[in-house]
Amino acid sequence: MNASVSLTEHPLHPRGRARDRLKGRQPDPQALHDVRSLIGDPPACGHPRDRLIENLHLLNDHFRALFERHLVALAHEMRLPMVEVFEVASFYHHFDILKDDAMAPALTVRVCGGLSCEMAGGRDLLARLPALLGRTVRIVEAPCIGRCAQAPAVLAGPVAVPEATAQTVTDTVHGLVNTVSGVPDALAVTPQDSAGRDLTQNQPIPIVKRSLYAMKTIVYDAYRAAGGYGLAAAVVNGEHDAEAVLQALEHAGLRGLGGAGFPAGRKWRIVRAEPTPRHMAVNIDEGEPGTFKDRHYLERDPHRFLEGVLIAAQVVGTEAVYIYLRDEYHECRHLLQREIAALQADPPCPLPRIELRRGAGSYVCGEESAMIESIEGKRGEPRMRPPYIAQTGLFGRPTLEHNFETLYWVRDIVEKGPGWFASHGRHGRTGLRSFSVSGRVKEPGVKLAPAGITLRELIAEYCGGMAEGHELYAYLPGGASGGILPATLADVPLDFDTLQPYGCFIGSAAVIVLSQHDRARDAALNVMRFLADESCGQCTPCRVGTAKAARLMEADQWDADTLDDLALVMGDASICGLGQAAPNPIRCMHKFFRHEVGEAPWPGDLPKPRGKGAHTEPARTSNDPEPRA
Repeated sequence: MNASVSLTEHPLHPRGRARDRLKGRQPDPQALHDVRSLIGDPPACGHPRDRLIENLHLLNDHFRALFERHLVALAHEMRLPMVEVFEVASFYHHFDILKDDAMAPALTVRVCGGLSCEMAGGRDLLARLPALLGRTVRIVEAPCIGRCAQAPAVLAGPVAVPEATAQTVTDTVHGLVNTVSGVPDALAVTPQDSAGRDLTQNQPIPIVKRSLYAMKTIVYDAYRAAGGYGLAAAVVNGEHDAEAVLQALEHAGLRGLGGAGFPAGRKWRIVRAEPTPRHMAVNIDEGEPGTFKDRHYLERDPHRFLEGVLIAAQVVGTEAVYIYLRDEYHECRHLLQREIAALQADPPCPLPRIELRRGAGSYVCGEESAMIESIEGKRGEPRMRPPYIAQTGLFGRPTLEHNFETLYWVRDIVEKGPGWFASHGRHGRTGLRSFSVSGRVKEPGVKLAPAGITLRELIAEYCGGMAEGHELYAYLPGGASGGILPATLADVPLDFDTLQPYGCFIGSAAVIVLSQHDRARDAALNVMRFLADESCGQCTPCRVGTAKAARLMEADQWDADTLDDLALVMGDASICGLGQAAPNPIRCMHKFFRHEVGEAPWPGDLPKPRGKGAHTEPARTSNDPEPRA
């Protein structure tokens, strides 16, 4: 050690280096000014570690990318190692890290590559847009963006473009809606038409403002005027017994509607029995391809959900609530920010602390422990269990984790009684299910239907039948990870625990319908590529297995033995549900669609799909109809 350096000169570090000084590259004054102007002055105890992702969003929104100089300055301001800031920023899809001398794109356009959008012509749209929008617009294929009933779907910056065409995307880029803080007043972007002509003569494109919400949203005042928050206030003020709430949930049979299906009442009791302080985390990541029910309800009735949050927080005794919303839902974030602010400005009862946290593009953060890691400002990597998050969750405290829709039903179940919810159902099942239906049906959208309804009944009674010129061939009952079933099994009840004998599960009830113009193998390959891209990389069976499986599934004739070996290892040795469910498409193909992968002759009663690959067609004109009970 250099004798001229005294440890007493740097009392904050045992080796003599002050904590506020980074190793290696130091921040430059301008970058520090940029960062401080966005994240603000630190409190007395410094910037909270769990705000790292929120601060990265501020930088990424404002500068349209994360420049290295700003990452260095952010590490300095938050007193974090530069490597920690970089590894978090590089984990999420929606953070774009650039060298200091690079140019940020004027706008990023994300074209959904999910199965429903692929069937509706998404890949053709992706191929056409670069020539139309020019070099200053970044165009990328994105995983499912939660608008499968409006396929093909696109995000132009923060703006969703449903049933997108080359023209509507170009028009949206021309008049980009200024709905998100950090989007500049004008963008120097030069879209081009199909002939290559400059459509803006290199002039900045003015922002065209429009209403945030195209649908009717029940806002705070209207919700209160109709009796909203009366039950939450009664529970918080001790006028309604907490035990009665728990019994109502248990007798109704309400289960977690995010996919796992764990009984809600039992979960509340488990966390309630843990020592204080306790936290609550609400998962609205909704990244499962084919799923959009949470967005649908949130856009229309956010306070029914928020009242469920308040009831749960009081019954379980949680002091803070963290709502984790996927980054693709920009308009929903603004809506929630506005309505939470209205609730806090005129509270019907004492409120817990409520924080809205923003995801950054990571499917694996739909897993509860990965979501908690992300809320804490870390890479969204699932935790090893035990301990379970009910005992050791957010910030090391017992945590009640719930999906949006589960909380959405709490008020109705308690007010109307558990018998109301349990009275619905078919084929021996009870309750209601919100099905996100997309694909080859006339009327895709969210369908509120009895639990246990069959696919054939769902299509006929709620979706207007199959789309013109299409006959049912196959379907995915639970999104990307729920497996694929043939039309011969369209009379199996759709509910928890009914699909496992066939190698499938309902999950979040994301139903994607295929016709004779599609191939199940193309759907399986689309799903496996998605899972490979979304693997967090933490465990080898998932990281390597999904990528290897996707390559093998491209062959005309599958190597069944190798794929079976991969499926076994992924299912048995992966840390979380992503890798554990990844083999489902492989196993379903071997079981029900052997004729498509060269393992059996093509059945004489089945028409062969046209050409190679999924048939595509122009986007249909669904208006995402209201659910019906």
